[in-house]
Amino acid sequence: MTTARTRPATGDPRRWKALAVCLTAGFMTLLDSSIVNVALPSVERDLGADAADLSWVVSGYALTFGLALVPAGRLGDLRGRREVFLVGLALFTMASVACGMATDGTWLVLFRLLQGVASGIVAPQTTGLIQQMFHGGERARAFGMLGSVVGLSTAVGPPAGGLLIEAFGTGEGWRWVFYVNVPIGVAAFVGALRLLPRSPGRPAPSAAKREGIDLPGVLLLGAGVIALMLPLVQEQQWSGRAKWALLPVAGLLLAAFWAWERRQERRERVPLLDPGLFSLRSFSLGVLLNLVYFAGFTTVFFVYTLFLQNGVGYSALAAGLASLPFAVGSAAGAAAGGRLVVRHGRKLVIGGLGGVAVGLLGVVVAVRAVPGDGVAWAAALPLLFAGLGSGVTISPNTTLTLTRVPVHRAGAAGGVLVTAQRIGSAGGIAVVGAVYFAHLANHGSASTALQLGLLTAVGIILVALGLAVADLWERQVRPEPAAAVPDPAGRT
Repeated sequence: MTTARTRPATGDPRRWKALAVCLTAGFMTLLDSSIVNVALPSVERDLGADAADLSWVVSGYALTFGLALVPAGRLGDLRGRREVFLVGLALFTMASVACGMATDGTWLVLFRLLQGVASGIVAPQTTGLIQQMFHGGERARAFGMLGSVVGLSTAVGPPAGGLLIEAFGTGEGWRWVFYVNVPIGVAAFVGALRLLPRSPGRPAPSAAKREGIDLPGVLLLGAGVIALMLPLVQEQQWSGRAKWALLPVAGLLLAAFWAWERRQERRERVPLLDPGLFSLRSFSLGVLLNLVYFAGFTTVFFVYTLFLQNGVGYSALAAGLASLPFAVGSAAGAAAGGRLVVRHGRKLVIGGLGGVAVGLLGVVVAVRAVPGDGVAWAAALPLLFAGLGSGVTISPNTTLTLTRVPVHRAGAAGGVLVTAQRIGSAGGIAVVGAVYFAHLANHGSASTALQLGLLTAVGIILVALGLAVADLWERQVRPEPAAAVPDPAGRT
């Protein structure tokens, strides 16, 4: 919901240019989660990095990204999203320079961890600023454009990395995977200084006394997220089953975090994450659906590019380009979803999830029917269809999840939503990767391993479809009240 305080920002004629700045920064930070994958062999040769270093270059970024999201979102709600966005963007740009200048694997890992933190600072400010600058149909369109960026950045990373390595050479070409962020980051920073709106007003003095960073909450949530994500992002690197002992530890830490937040609420102190948000069915269901869906769809690129390179013999660039049909479909689907979500609501998400499942099943058929070099061409049309479905899933679900969240909680709420994406992605890669590598190790057939991996991903997506159908049915039986989460200061 919007308030009189936020409507002037909504009427700002520069709001669409400000959105372009946010989306540019978001695309750059999300792209860095996948673009580096194809550069790892070059890093290994040039820096003499070992397997542990290479693993942490990828997984460390994901870990610190997920760790920073909710605290950074809350900080933006409190201190101003524009200011926090600028800090995160500047930190990301400087960390990119440092990554490109790294002299050994240890320094590269350290700077990648810093890059991940910076990405986690930027991401929730984007969703919060969209909530602040837009409302109604315009907000849905803006989230549709954000959904296009999420889908494109996920799929474009591998081919973009391959093109940079091809252009600058396999020796030190990997450094340009990071240097390319610098001109983009500087341009986005200048644009943000000129265009991003300041936060719409401060809480009343009585409420301001209670406002602040909930440090115990930050520590409990951070420890819980680390314990949850660490065995997932390191699933392939840490042998044995001892790593899974961290999952019950994560459960205890997150339960303690929840109890602490409830205590903060009872003491009339503003918590890091307002438990009242989860009383909104649209928010809690949307977060859960986001987690499950990202566990299914992001794993596709992981096993598909592995299969094309190791099983068929494609180059890194060719394997990356093979995923472009999904990216094109995702961008088109997200743009359409942003326009249609106000009219069709959760039905649109159901249709999108069904489209992704059918498209991935089509990829399974293509892989079975066309073995050898022609497999990418055979899979292009099913991937395009799956991408359309993905775009029609991500942006409408984001809109529906945040639609009832009050603007003054938008940063923290957006942080929760993106955290669910990161945890889902890590968990899905762990599960689907385990299926793929287990079959490959025991039977040696890369084609069959890919098919089993994709079928596992389809199974996860069908779980998300079941959640969306159940939510639609419940809405028909018991509609959700229109009220947003109440504000301690009396705002809505």
